[in-house]
Amino acid sequence: MTCPDCGHRNDTGDRFCASCQAFLEWEEQPAPAPPSPATAPPPPAPSPSPAPATPAPSVPPRPTVAPLAATPPRPRTPPTPAEPPSPPAAAPPPPAAPRRPGDRPERGPDGGPDPGRETGTTGHPAGARRPTGRLCPLCRTDNPYDRRLCHRCGAVLDTAPPPRRTRPPWWRRILRRSDRALAAGSRPRHRTWRRPRLALPLTLLVLLLAVWFGRSHLPDVFTFTQDRTTKPEALRPTEVRASSEAPGHPASAAFDGFNNRYWAPVNPGSGIGQYLEADFDKPVRLRELLITSGSSVNQDEFLTQARPAKITVLLVAADGERRTKTVTLRDQPGQQTFAVRGSDVVRIRLTADADFGIRLDRRLAVAEVEFFGRR
Repeated sequence: MTCPDCGHRNDTGDRFCASCQAFLEWEEQPAPAPPSPATAPPPPAPSPSPAPATPAPSVPPRPTVAPLAATPPRPRTPPTPAEPPSPPAAAPPPPAAPRRPGDRPERGPDGGPDPGRETGTTGHPAGARRPTGRLCPLCRTDNPYDRRLCHRCGAVLDTAPPPRRTRPPWWRRILRRSDRALAAGSRPRHRTWRRPRLALPLTLLVLLLAVWFGRSHLPDVFTFTQDRTTKPEALRPTEVRASSEAPGHPASAAFDGFNNRYWAPVNPGSGIGQYLEADFDKPVRLRELLITSGSSVNQDEFLTQARPAKITVLLVAADGERRTKTVTLRDQPGQQTFAVRGSDVVRIRLTADADFGIRLDRRLAVAEVEFFGRR
């Protein structure tokens, strides 16, 4: 069928144009009545065989009389067998009324059941190949992808609602760009500087206020960042001393880097109140404190002298500020690490508050003390 609007030639049975989607109007031609079986022509009459010629007797002539008008006699024909009566001609199907988009078709264009409704187990028309376009939800007819209405029954092919577009968060909407698709043949507009929205100035104002009110804590923030990002280094004191020193066990033996020599006070027995002290020529930032208690790291030599169980650490800053922290040691050989933090430290004192293995013939022993931090 040819579309009267655009002139596109459509397939037989299409009710909507495949080019402009216009409704194709048609007129039902009355179906011609089937021809009745023609009567068989009568067979020719048999000609009589010629008789032998005989002499005819003479007959006197009769007067001439005008003949009467009569119909010639009908030749005799042999009887024909009776034929069964022909079935009545089928009535032409009524013209199909146009349907609106979305109506469910019940019969095909020829008046019979709609062939598009006869589907197999896969949901496609029986005996038809797998559709390559958009399948009609009503008559299961294969349509091109660019059609909105079925070209057979006029059903709407876009039955699913359009996807809902979610709104991006505010922080992405501030600096976002236009993501709209351009129409065919158009060019993107020249990008100009967009006036900042209200959220950007407010954000900058909040940041400036936070920096203004927290300016007193900025040095601590920078120092904390440096402590976390840099590796601590060993801090060597310039001068060391002790409350008392036993012969052969001076205070410098606890800061020489060897664990087979130790510091011990002069009096044996309890060492509570005895201390070690270290000075630095420049202020340092202390982060860790390492202590090796006892006279040695070997187990048999470790138990020959008394060991500190609790030590109070005093940190003296360059401005005279004092801070203390108490650390508890385990009664075992080897190094023990403690987190002791201080800024601008110029002096450190370690005072024994409790002992392990106290006896009258034993002295308090500290094999090694180490400081780690940043200058």
